[in-house]
Amino acid sequence: MFSRICDWFTRFLVIWVITAVVIAYFFPNYFVGLKLYTDWLFALTMFGIGAVLSPKDFQPIFKKPQKVLLGTLAQFGIMPLLGFLVAKSLNLPKDLALGVILAGAVPGAMASNVITYLAKADVALSIAFTTMSTFLSPVLTPTFTYLFARSFIRIDFWAMFFSIIKMVVLPVISGLVVKHYFGQKLERVVKVFPAMSALFIAFICGLVAALNKDYLASLTLLIFLAVFLHNFFGLFFGYLAGILYRFNRKERRTLAIEVGMQNAGLGAILALKHFSSKSAIPNALFATWCIITASILAEYWSRKE
Repeated sequence: MFSRICDWFTRFLVIWVITAVVIAYFFPNYFVGLKLYTDWLFALTMFGIGAVLSPKDFQPIFKKPQKVLLGTLAQFGIMPLLGFLVAKSLNLPKDLALGVILAGAVPGAMASNVITYLAKADVALSIAFTTMSTFLSPVLTPTFTYLFARSFIRIDFWAMFFSIIKMVVLPVISGLVVKHYFGQKLERVVKVFPAMSALFIAFICGLVAALNKDYLASLTLLIFLAVFLHNFFGLFFGYLAGILYRFNRKERRTLAIEVGMQNAGLGAILALKHFSSKSAIPNALFATWCIITASILAEYWSRKE
């Protein structure tokens, strides 16, 4: 019963995000006070993800290393550049332009694994893609943010590097260690970790809305267009990369989902910590929108199967 409730909660992530944003907009004080704890809450979420992973999830990295590397290359080769091109072509204000680029520079979202399952694609490969990009993110995320966003704002590479190490890599490794030694005891509560991740993403989106309440009213459709284009072309070029790599049909779908979905929750945290609350807005929007589009795509592909 408990596992079913957690699965149900995780599946309706979009509803919780929209609910959190609405509440935060009208009652911002409920969210603003928790800003100081976002690092620890995100680290706890990543710990939970590490605790959910098992040794078999890493097998594709060793069985199909070339495919995992090619997928990671597509992830970081497509999305940061797309973010830069979208920001430039729409002439976004520098804070929003930085946010769009940052949304492209973060690793793949763990939610992509669930979407891949719903799409009846290659779940093991999806987990391998996400895991690889996550562990490479301390170097690649600051690097691509610096390369594409330095014309908008000063980027502190090392500050971002250590933030990602602290909030992502170390918690995931800690979760893996705990799973290794206490695996059987964790089985009863393992479903709570994806639900906790969904709750945290909703909280982050709500926090961004609360911090930008006055600014949100003046936003135009331009930023929504930027997020739409970034996500759409991420899915499109991710699938196209799979064709160029000569992946099979399920692997192409997996790569499209992986590239089109970003860990925008991490992007929002990095924006709030190192830049500005305004630069977190594209990440909060992307976190919500990419789940909607990927879910629709997964439904379509699963019906075709």
